[in-house]
Amino acid sequence: MVSLSGRPTFVALVQTVSTLPFFLIAIIAGSLADVVDRRKLILAAELWMFGFSVALAVLTIAGVMSPWLLLGLILMVSIGAAFEAPAWQAIFPDMVPKGDLTSAFALNGIEFNLSRAIGPGLAGVIVAVTGAGATFVLNAASFLGVIAVILRWKRPVRRRLAPVETISESIAAGFRYFHYAPVLRGVVVRAGVAMFFASSLWALLPILAHNLGSGSIGYGILLTCFGAGAIGGALLLPYA
Repeated sequence: MVSLSGRPTFVALVQTVSTLPFFLIAIIAGSLADVVDRRKLILAAELWMFGFSVALAVLTIAGVMSPWLLLGLILMVSIGAAFEAPAWQAIFPDMVPKGDLTSAFALNGIEFNLSRAIGPGLAGVIVAVTGAGATFVLNAASFLGVIAVILRWKRPVRRRLAPVETISESIAAGFRYFHYAPVLRGVVVRAGVAMFFASSLWALLPILAHNLGSGSIGYGILLTCFGAGAIGGALLLPYA
């Protein structure tokens, strides 16, 4: 976006369209994950994101990308991610024994932040050497691995002891749980306040890197520092 339009507004809108679907859809997506087959929901979301990621790569390589087209494609990919995220977290009990759940969630968090520490630096080098199109191609190809795993995974059949909820009933149950869980309310409020003010840094970080003259590699290093800090915080958390 910095190369297409140096206007800070357009650069900031990249972060907006990346996170807006989570703000608008996450509750509905979580309820949907309680009602439908989670495996099919994840597979549909992955195919959705793969399709728009391919379009993003093709249009970029063809040289016809525009700021508004870029924002639209990012928004479409983010919508798929917003629908997938709750279902992805909810399948852990189906994949690992109950006694290993805590370790599985911790490992998933480390894996996520490790990718944030390594991926941006590599992407910065690829963009600097070959251009953004190659990075978008690799991004699209990465979905194929997840799709292959989900296709091969056979979700265990579980007998449902209670009648299937509707989406509206599931949303209502979620809000009731939130209302009567003070610990969860505290976490949500703290995270919400921190994200509201910290989002400006995320949104304008590409402009900062550009103004410093560091280019894509410098921006990748800045993002790598975020991931490295998250990993360090996770490792130090037991001693806090």
